[in-house]
Amino acid sequence: MIDAIDKAAGLSQEDALFHARRFRPEFVAGAEQCRLSVLEPANDHGLASDLRIALAHRIAALNEDQALIAEYGAQLTALSPTETLQALAAGTQDLPEPLATVARHVDLVTVTPDQAAADDIKRLEQAGLNNAQIVALSELIAFVNFQTRVAAGLRLMRSA
Repeated sequence: MIDAIDKAAGLSQEDALFHARRFRPEFVAGAEQCRLSVLEPANDHGLASDLRIALAHRIAALNEDQALIAEYGAQLTALSPTETLQALAAGTQDLPEPLATVARHVDLVTVTPDQAAADDIKRLEQAGLNNAQIVALSELIAFVNFQTRVAAGLRLMRSA
């Protein structure tokens, strides 16, 4: 079965890298379970699916990952997002709160993670996010950045 990382990397079941990933099936399954838990959780903690997909699209765009931009863009379109969520996904900074603070945090952690500090978490709290939402946001940021890097690495290996 092709998972989201295979799809993002352009792998098919005929590719040697597809099979190489299956030498560690727990990693393939774990990555897919993680994807589902951050994008389609049983309890969204007040961070709705359309917001999560919009943020995933934004992160993919910051990483210039065309395959994931297209994938998250299609998923977002299917959810009929508001204009505000479309703007968030497109990288707009001029957003209402708390989205403006969330967008700044996503951008910071994605582009310059070494500059993120405890004060950045305080800003999320001041914008109205609770602990569960901050954890969920952090998991989403971490996963989509992980996904872009693994997919990029697989693409490089495939082209070699």
